[in-house]
Amino acid sequence: MRRYQQADAEATAELVRSVSPMLLRFLAGPLQTRAHAEDMLQECWLRIHKARHTYRPGAPVLPWIFAIARYTRVDAFRKRSQIDRRERQSEDLEAVAPGIVGQPGDSDHQDLWKLVGTLPESQQEVVKMLKVTGMSLEEVARATGGTVGSVKQKAHRAYRKLRDLLEAEGFRAGAGTSK
Repeated sequence: MRRYQQADAEATAELVRSVSPMLLRFLAGPLQTRAHAEDMLQECWLRIHKARHTYRPGAPVLPWIFAIARYTRVDAFRKRSQIDRRERQSEDLEAVAPGIVGQPGDSDHQDLWKLVGTLPESQQEVVKMLKVTGMSLEEVARATGGTVGSVKQKAHRAYRKLRDLLEAEGFRAGAGTSK
């Protein structure tokens, strides 16, 4: 470990080679997929590398490394829990918001969703989250990793584009019927 702190490449390779299998078993646990455990292992080594200066020569190495691994695992669990709580599937719009999308033969709803499909992906996502799932601006901002202001801007641009497209198709704003 002391040689690793001094940037000895050979010592670094030996440390990674000897400790990684133990770390992977520790991080994997019963509920993790192999890919997720490997991602945590990479994150753990990044943290170890950033914190290498805090290791005190002469102290046991494994407890120091496994303390970092434990926090890596806890942080990964928290992150996964947050994602699972906030994640919403919107592929099946009828299941998310029955009655809003309309029946398969309902051409008005199909035409509307075709128009929404012409929007940029980020605007489609915002429209679906706001209008189909009924999320608030704050919830959409958290889910997309943006700000409330950026969500408002995307929604405004999407609504303006949809209004223009509907008018071009012969629909009047607010009238709900074609000319």
